[in-house]
Amino acid sequence: MRDAAHSLIAVSLFSGAGGLDLGVEQCGVHVAAALERDPVACKTLKRNFAEKREHPTKIIQGDIEEISVSELRTAAGLSRGDVDLVIGGPPCTPFSKSGYWIEYKRAGLDPDRFLLEHYVRFVKELRPRAFIMENVHALAYKNHNRKSLDTLRSALGELGYHINERVLVAAEYGVPQVRQRLFIIGAKARMPVFPKATHSGTYETKRQFDGDLKPFVTCAQAFRGLPDIPESGEAVGGLYGHLLPEIPTGDNYLFFTRERGYPKPKFKWRSRYWTFLLKLHPERPSTTIQAQPGPYIGPFHWDNRRLRVPELKALQTFPHSFVFEGNRRAVQVQIGNAVPPQLARLVGDSLIASALDEPGKEKSA
Repeated sequence: MRDAAHSLIAVSLFSGAGGLDLGVEQCGVHVAAALERDPVACKTLKRNFAEKREHPTKIIQGDIEEISVSELRTAAGLSRGDVDLVIGGPPCTPFSKSGYWIEYKRAGLDPDRFLLEHYVRFVKELRPRAFIMENVHALAYKNHNRKSLDTLRSALGELGYHINERVLVAAEYGVPQVRQRLFIIGAKARMPVFPKATHSGTYETKRQFDGDLKPFVTCAQAFRGLPDIPESGEAVGGLYGHLLPEIPTGDNYLFFTRERGYPKPKFKWRSRYWTFLLKLHPERPSTTIQAQPGPYIGPFHWDNRRLRVPELKALQTFPHSFVFEGNRRAVQVQIGNAVPPQLARLVGDSLIASALDEPGKEKSA
């Protein structure tokens, strides 16, 4: 049911902790319902989107494969035609390159790949004016993932949507993190447009800087003003933890290789993931914050410790007041899987302005 305070209504699928939801709400959109299967993430959603709010989001805990669109609509008090926007990021594990060594994933047999079909099912039945979908940029690779992406494009196109897609680098939009993700946006009325980059800088695959844009937001800038409160488990021990202090800021395990001139090499060249023993550089953005890092997978703080929760939130542009439920591992999973709200807001603003705003129609306050 619409209310006078919001001109647009959204439904969120695969909501996680609500990074995409938070960014979209910052555009003035009301997320009326959020569907998520993870019970801890649902507690986070309730804490931040439902409790003590004049217009709470209806949090629905369940598996999208087992929930009908009519059930969601009834639970949220929505009528046909109420939903303007569907948002969501289906689980990325079937398409992530980190799982390419697993044969059934390379063969395209991960059952979670079918979750894309359920995203399409909800779009088909809710018939929103527009949608936003986010996933790992590997979904756009020209390999076994291409079939899934082509099928998705075709299904959404047949529903009458103008579709635009792009791999966005979060750091180019003011997020202190070089995080690359594929965004697919669509609208009924006309082709939606992505926001223009606001920041520029260099990273692993880009060496050119655009002087007309703001420089990347750095880790030091993101951490400015955060409380210096140690957390349990932040020390890095075990087999390789003692190596961190020797690694220069911004470097990783390659520092200990023969090719880099280390006198008694400890690792072979390119024998590990790039993030192995990776240490942040204070004057650069972070690399991608991962949901389930191993014990020696960074990024680590330049003070040779694991990142604290307030630091992880800052690198993902969650406000300090945003509360994550669960233990430390559950919080890392939620933050690592989230869409940075800052990026979500800019994508939402651009989509609304280019494809949803009606010319000559005054926006509601």
